[in-house]
Amino acid sequence: MADAKTSPSIALRSGTPLPVQATPRIPVIALGMSLGLFLAVTFVLCVGFDLLFPGQAMYESWLRLLPGFTWLSWPSFLLGLAESFAYGWYVALVFGPLYNFFAVRSGRRERG
Repeated sequence: MADAKTSPSIALRSGTPLPVQATPRIPVIALGMSLGLFLAVTFVLCVGFDLLFPGQAMYESWLRLLPGFTWLSWPSFLLGLAESFAYGWYVALVFGPLYNFFAVRSGRRERG
């Protein structure tokens, strides 16, 4: 028993390491593409529905939600498609970083 002391680095490494859970994060680019395409596809489906069932048309809603959109010409359709995609990116660019910020912040509070 010449040296009964253990070094601090050995004492810190002894024992079973606990699993560290990473804070869940939302990838903003994937969220933006997903939401943008979802809203663009939804716009196309709604325009198709309005053309198939004119008595149940929803285009009045599109006129209020999409600036510059008029019923229905190719330039207006493409503008509505682009604006729908842009709305998806707007939500992703606002929601994604906010979620990531608060997820990391609440993860720190729970751990320490």
